Amino acid sequence: MVGATGNVGRRVAAQLVAEGVETRALARNPETAVLPRGVEVVRGDLAQPESLTTAVEGVDSVFLVWPFHGVEGATQVLKVLGEHTQRVVYLSSTTVNDQGPQSDLIPQLHAEMEALIEASGLPWTKLRADTIASNALGWAGQIRAGDVVCGTEVAPTAVVHEGDIAAVAARLLTDHSHTWRTYLATGPRVVGRADQVAAIGAALGRPLRFEALPLDVARESMTAAGLSPRLIESLLSMAEFRPRSDLVTTTVADLTGRPARNVREWAAEHVEMFR
Repeated sequence: MVGATGNVGRRVAAQLVAEGVETRALARNPETAVLPRGVEVVRGDLAQPESLTTAVEGVDSVFLVWPFHGVEGATQVLKVLGEHTQRVVYLSSTTVNDQGPQSDLIPQLHAEMEALIEASGLPWTKLRADTIASNALGWAGQIRAGDVVCGTEVAPTAVVHEGDIAAVAARLLTDHSHTWRTYLATGPRVVGRADQVAAIGAALGRPLRFEALPLDVARESMTAAGLSPRLIESLLSMAEFRPRSDLVTTTVADLTGRPARNVREWAAEHVEMFR
């Protein structure tokens, strides 16, 4: 697994171990990677493709989360994977447009990664996920400090629980019949950021509201917080250009046998993170 220490990857690792699947996770610092018991943690760094050779030796399927804001080095990483593994399951985005130009920098990155994976000759499965619910953890500091969450407004989408993405990923990783296929994972309904904030407030038992920041103010805030320029541009382009999506799929239910969880369920599960 590449990306096992993230919000989705950690869940994928836990799911696989629970099902008795031998699971190996890549980490730059294995000593500090807190992963479920039973996960083999090995040292490796995507920024240094040569470090991956031993880590992926003998691995059947790789769950790939690309953590960078550009595709530099991706071709070399995919070459190593192709030499030692049978296929890759790539975590992409439902915002990727197969018919034309991408709306903003984030789907552009994913579209470029998908193209590189296809060109590599490595058997693939694309798991395109909608907005991941755990992104809301970034609001925890503001919610602990007050009743208003300030941030950029983003067009509503069917926000999906990271645990549901992980459950789908586990199915895709352990069943080769999903190779050469693309899956779109969403939550059960389209919601905006105000809806997400209200759901967290309901879980906490106090009213919260979302306040949209003008893009220039958001840029200043992100810069002051120390975010990298490329990340800032990606986030602002998403806020400025991404259109509303009414896409809702049954992928979670189809592959896991249970319905996708909504933002209120997510908030109830994570409420302690906001206290």
